[in-house]
Amino acid sequence: MRTDETLSPRGNPLGEYLRARREQLPPELAGITAAARRRVSGLRREEVALLAGVSTDYYTRLEQGRERNPSRQMLHAVARALQLDEDAEAHLLHLTVPSAPRRRRRGPEQVSPALRQLLGSLATPGLVLGRSLDVLALNPLARALYASFERTDNVVRMTFLDPAARSFHRDWEAAARASVAALRSAAGRDREDRGLTELVGELSLKSNEFRVLWARHEVHGKAGGAKLFRHPQIGEIDLHFETFTVNSSPEQQLVVYQAAPGTASAEGLALLRALVP
Repeated sequence: MRTDETLSPRGNPLGEYLRARREQLPPELAGITAAARRRVSGLRREEVALLAGVSTDYYTRLEQGRERNPSRQMLHAVARALQLDEDAEAHLLHLTVPSAPRRRRRGPEQVSPALRQLLGSLATPGLVLGRSLDVLALNPLARALYASFERTDNVVRMTFLDPAARSFHRDWEAAARASVAALRSAAGRDREDRGLTELVGELSLKSNEFRVLWARHEVHGKAGGAKLFRHPQIGEIDLHFETFTVNSSPEQQLVVYQAAPGTASAEGLALLRALVP
């Protein structure tokens, strides 16, 4: 099965992304009055060109992959026209960087002893994620939090392929969208990572929901936000997570969960600690 052209140098990753984003931007949100009868729900190419201040021919060549060296200024203009946020615009710029001609499988990612020590010292759940959202390390509280999962190997695979995810995430749809958007961001940074390509292929084969979300080309980083969980032993728990880039290994991220003091979720975390041997 074809996984996705954004992971192949022989495809047109920039065009795939631009087309997906314009097709999902309603004309009224872009300030365009749409005719009663319209063949497309999103923007037409000529409308994006008008909003970006470029010719329709130029934008068409850009989307078709025939414009090989777009300027930063031009890309910023297109990003504004498509109303891309900071993460989405950064992804757009990544897609203009030529890929190496050879796919490669990188060696296994390693978590440094110092980072493992820091992770173990946390009094709240924490984990280290790799470049493809692989779970490289968890502290005991994080293991207790994810105890209902058969494997804690990759957050996207866990979300889509582990039956426990539907109950664990109280808003599974939001968790699914967020995980795919983060994986899409990783794909834009390195379109030649063979392990990431195989992960996308596996998920595409096994989950129709993943395929649909992947085709939307939504991009978001994992900076922080709320997570709504349902733990089989402690019940519902609302946690906030923050993500920190590991400077010694920039492709790794330290994710730390915490609960607001004085809340039922804080009491839930205390119960979670009691479950740790």
